[in-house]
Order: sequence, then structure tokens, then C-alpha cells
Amino acid sequence: MSLRIAAVGDVHLGTDMGGRYRSHLTGIEEKADVLLLAGDLTRHGTLEEGEVVVEEFRDLPIPVIAVLGNHDHHSDKPAEIAAMMREAGIAVLHDDAVVLDVNGERLGVVGGKGFGGGFAGKCASEFGEPEIKAFVNHTKRIADRWRTALKELEADRRVVLSHYSPVNDTLAGEPPEIYPFLGSYLLAEAIDAEGADLILHGHAHMGTEKGVTPAGIRVRNVALPVLGRAYGVYCLNGDGRC
Repeated sequence: MSLRIAAVGDVHLGTDMGGRYRSHLTGIEEKADVLLLAGDLTRHGTLEEGEVVVEEFRDLPIPVIAVLGNHDHHSDKPAEIAAMMREAGIAVLHDDAVVLDVNGERLGVVGGKGFGGGFAGKCASEFGEPEIKAFVNHTKRIADRWRTALKELEADRRVVLSHYSPVNDTLAGEPPEIYPFLGSYLLAEAIDAEGADLILHGHAHMGTEKGVTPAGIRVRNVALPVLGRAYGVYCLNGDGRC
């Protein structure tokens, strides 16, 4: 049986949105086996918004796995928001992995927020001022942790969940000038080195849904403005169709 992955990012829930997104999740268990949230779950990363996120996604009939995005860091409360979500039974990845038993198969999900830096030929380099070196090094450390997590993962199916994009394919539609702030090729390099069945990300509201890494791994931009629906559903089988 094919594993069905529901996914969405960039829902940007505010304190005025309680119950609004939840109504779109009714019957999700008939369409998917797990729900993955690709970051930017809040508008400004406040604890009050985090509480709305928890109420919208807690106690669903399928497992929920999330990463945080840049908006969720804005108020310097990402650890507190993640703790709230975990207490409600939502798994939150921070450059690590979780394995679920789904339909008799082990589904491994690796990921975290990710970060930027740009893409091969048009990217920031680890040279010059300390601030630029720190920017690039942050992404390098994340990519290294993802590679380690994938290398150590024992699962039948492997999905990578990120906020930032690992490829520029799914950024088409965004201004090229901001690509370095939307993702990094270093993320794709790490994933390609160890292998995965599917990569999901958000962040690029004006981007494109479908892309692929240099090694041929499917990439899907699941930002809500791109999908135009409450969530997308992606299947882990030969052709990816559900």
C-alpha cells in the first residue's frame, strides 16, 4: 500500500484565526496517513499564536510532524512554541528524525527549518566578514546534521521536511534577487548524498510546486499560497500518484 503524505506550510495563523484552519482538516484521515507541516505556522512567532497552532493541529486522527519557519522565530520563542506543540502530541523536528509505523511500513522523516545562502553559481561563500561566514556556516551545520540523520535513519520510506528550499526549481515565480534568502543548494547536497523519497518545503509563497534535486529526488513546495488548498497529498510509490 502506498503511503499518503499530506503537507502544507506557511499557514501563518494569528490570534484571530482560531478554528478556521481546523475546519479544513475534517476527514483528512480518509485522504492521508500523516500530516507534515513545513514551517511558518504563525505570523510573528508569539506564544499566543503558538497556542492557536496547537489547537488547530492537535488530536487529529493521523500523526502530525512539523518544523518551524522564520516567522516562528521572530519573537525569539521557537523553543517554547516547539515545546507547546510536542506537549500536544505534535512531533517537531530540529535537524533530527522521527520514525513512525504507518500501514506496516517504517516512515522516517528528517528535517528542520533549513536556511538560505543561494544556489550553485549564485550563492554566498564562506569568505570575508564574520557575518557572511556565520551566515554560510549556519546552513553548513544544518546540512551536516541532516546528512547524519539520514545516514543513521532506519526506515522503509524517507521524507525530508524543511521550511527553506533545497533547490531553485520550486522558487520559480519569486524574484531571483531573493533566492539566497529562500534556500540553499547545500541542503540538497546533503540529502542527495544519503537519499530520500521526497522533500517537502515552504517559505516561497510565489514559487512553484514541483521540482527535483540534481540526484532526481522529488521536491514539493507546499506553501499554502502555492497549493491554493488546505494541504497537498503526495504518495510514496513508484510514480508518486495517489
